[in-house]
Amino acid sequence: MAINLSLIVGFGMLAGKWYAYLITGSAAILSDAAESVVHVLAVLFAAFSLWVSHRPPDASHPYGHDKVSFFSAGVEGALIVLAAVVIIYQAIAKLISGFVLENLGIGTLFVAGAATVNAGLGYFLVWQGRRLGSIILVANGKHVLTDSWTSFGVIVGLLLTMWTGWLPFDPIFAILVAINITWSGGKLIRQSIGGLMDEGDPEMEARIREIATEQARVKHLRFHELRYRYTGTSLWVELHLLFPPETHIGKAHWQATEIEAAIQSALPLPVNVITHLEPEDTHDHTHRQLKETKE
Repeated sequence: MAINLSLIVGFGMLAGKWYAYLITGSAAILSDAAESVVHVLAVLFAAFSLWVSHRPPDASHPYGHDKVSFFSAGVEGALIVLAAVVIIYQAIAKLISGFVLENLGIGTLFVAGAATVNAGLGYFLVWQGRRLGSIILVANGKHVLTDSWTSFGVIVGLLLTMWTGWLPFDPIFAILVAINITWSGGKLIRQSIGGLMDEGDPEMEARIREIATEQARVKHLRFHELRYRYTGTSLWVELHLLFPPETHIGKAHWQATEIEAAIQSALPLPVNVITHLEPEDTHDHTHRQLKETKE
């Protein structure tokens, strides 16, 4: 399972980076190691969320548990931002109090190895997440890639420190890395809020509307009240189909089922489609009458 691979690699990277920090005393390497601590915690939460998201619907969650995916992405983003704050604090403290660096060559090799492994793992997780329609795997993959870019930034700082002998390069690059990962964490939090609030996706809406319009045209029907929501692992689509008044209920049901199947087969993720059948000539009057009754 992809998430288990991420966890195993995460523990390995964490051990290597903390060893590199202990032998060098580098603030930049410490920043990288702190980000790896957050990464391991985030993967543990992501693994739990992935398990929860695959639980079937029940009496208390009739639509399933998919929405935990967005909560997981938000937690991961918040942990990234927290790591950035710790990194900046540690780097500023070193700038103020002074520090000594040792064994930078060996430390740089450890960080370079970790960066390379994380880059490969991150791209694999994002690819798997998009293929499976899992926001949890995509978020975890982006976090791993963030960890990788953090490491590459640290390497630049370490090389400059070794080449110039100017020690402040080390904490300065730690701060720059922290600012960069803050941006990545903020984007994950933004995505989490958007998903929990059922934020629309213009591209997805255009695609659904295109399919429904073509199907309705072929069957000489009309539709309205198109709505959709993404749960983190699947898509729910609702629309009202307007039929000529003489249409038999059996035929109407069959055509509606065909439209549902067309939408499901055309989209690259699991889709649940709910259609509401209405007579074309009286649906406005019916809805208006119902509204007046409620008022």
